[in-house]
Amino acid sequence: MREIVFDTETTGLDPKSGDRMVEIGCIELINRMPTGETYHSYYNPERDMPSGAEAVHGLSAAFLSDKPMFGSKADGLLEFLQDSPLVAHNASFDFGFLNNELTLCGRDIVSMDRMVDTVALARKRHPGAKLSLDALCTRYGIDRSHRVKHGALLDAELLAQVYLELLGGRQIGLSLAADAGASAPNGDGRIAAAGAVRKPMGERREPRPHVASPSELERHAEFVGQIENALWRS
Repeated sequence: MREIVFDTETTGLDPKSGDRMVEIGCIELINRMPTGETYHSYYNPERDMPSGAEAVHGLSAAFLSDKPMFGSKADGLLEFLQDSPLVAHNASFDFGFLNNELTLCGRDIVSMDRMVDTVALARKRHPGAKLSLDALCTRYGIDRSHRVKHGALLDAELLAQVYLELLGGRQIGLSLAADAGASAPNGDGRIAAAGAVRKPMGERREPRPHVASPSELERHAEFVGQIENALWRS
């Protein structure tokens, strides 16, 4: 089963009032485990950046001024999302901004039937508890020390870990399937290039043998023979 955990950064809280999406970060899960494949992009919102929003994510109008418009990168994003379920924290917010951008560039919106809201999952599992991403990371012992400001890809990586914990922990993804060779994301935070799809790095190594050699067995027997009053001799 393929799922996408994603997060967005925006100019504000309401796309209906003219706020725009300025960043998206996506993490691919297969059978509830990260594969290492991600999608990340910044977007030029074609408007100013309110100081309150910039204080949250640190993305200024000057930084975003040379970034692509959402419409020019929509095909790459949709290709990555495919028809997979989309996991987000307070997902109606992120869906609202994503669908607003798709509408503005004349694309079909993403069906809300694909939405998986981790806030709703957390509320059922921990009623009455704090449900922010920070609070859930603290609850599950997930390191967020590198999260100085909000960032879409970084927050998606943290949320992917929280999502697995909400579903019962990482052991739910253990499998003997022949294709269970996916690696976890490297967690290096933001990617400078817009529209980048990152694949796992390095080659998969064969398991090393762990059988003692005849000379090692001989030395072990010699060492054990020197032990006085050994329990196994009584």
